[in-house]
Amino acid sequence: MQSRPLEIACDESGFTGTNMLDPDFELITHVGLCLDHATAAEYVALIHQRFRRYSATEYKSGQLLRNRLAVEWLLGTLAGRATVHLTDKTYFTVTRLVDLLIGDPSYAAGTSLALDLRPVANTLHRTGPVVFGTAKWRDFLAAFVGMMRHKRYRGIDGPYVGHFLKSLDGLRSDRLDPILGELRDARPQLFRVLTELQDDRSPVPPPLEPLIPALFETARLWTADGSTITMLHDEQSALTPHRVARVQDLLRSVSPAPEPLLGLTMLDSRTDPRIQLADLLAGVARQLATAELRRRADPRLTALLRPYLASTSLWSDQASWHRLTGSLVSNR
Repeated sequence: MQSRPLEIACDESGFTGTNMLDPDFELITHVGLCLDHATAAEYVALIHQRFRRYSATEYKSGQLLRNRLAVEWLLGTLAGRATVHLTDKTYFTVTRLVDLLIGDPSYAAGTSLALDLRPVANTLHRTGPVVFGTAKWRDFLAAFVGMMRHKRYRGIDGPYVGHFLKSLDGLRSDRLDPILGELRDARPQLFRVLTELQDDRSPVPPPLEPLIPALFETARLWTADGSTITMLHDEQSALTPHRVARVQDLLRSVSPAPEPLLGLTMLDSRTDPRIQLADLLAGVARQLATAELRRRADPRLTALLRPYLASTSLWSDQASWHRLTGSLVSNR
């Protein structure tokens, strides 16, 4: 029987706020690390002693990645003590578009608990750029992002809403018209969702916050065996008490433990070695996964990353998923 809750230290890499289509930050990684404070401090001290070249204070992943031996050492020694959840941010944007307009825009949507509409999102994500061209497709997604990120203009008469609807009406294709027709017919739901989102405590989650489903998936991994956890997280304004409570509610519905996530505490990564280590791993994982997505990866480093990767990662590209995980088909 577990005598005390596990402490899972978390951090992310690649978070760019609501700028979901930044070509330089295609992915966001979320790490959960189970390591006590003293051991994490030893890790950080050893990294500074052996590998530090550039930073006199907090060591960052960009510095670590300049030293291959350091990356191999880190990945080789933390296996079994950490998990990495990957999110393709463009694909995430498409899933949110589908969930909010023609699905159930709940906190479960966007997680592994709600996969019914994932094939629809996959079809749009993979076929949209082919049918309409990359530029036109990204303009359409940018119109959706613009509508969702400008709170002052939420409402049925807002200019960003009008721009999105015009962009949607401009997409015509025999291959995608059944899906696009559903999206065009979903205006009443869109207006309802936009109205609900004006309340920060809405039952509809913020549509451009991939950190929330990533947090849920990380917590679910660590509580799947019935463990109870507390989470220690680098400071993030996206993780409000209301949103964390919603994640706790979801976990109660699927976990063997009656109270799987006891709470979440924000910490400064500069003062806690567990968060520092999670930050390093998140940055390294993002760079290696991005290299696979762009087909410029090092197979040995990918193999070292593989044991950390969550099968519930939000990923669409089949070839890179196979290289990252060894799985023939991404189940998400």
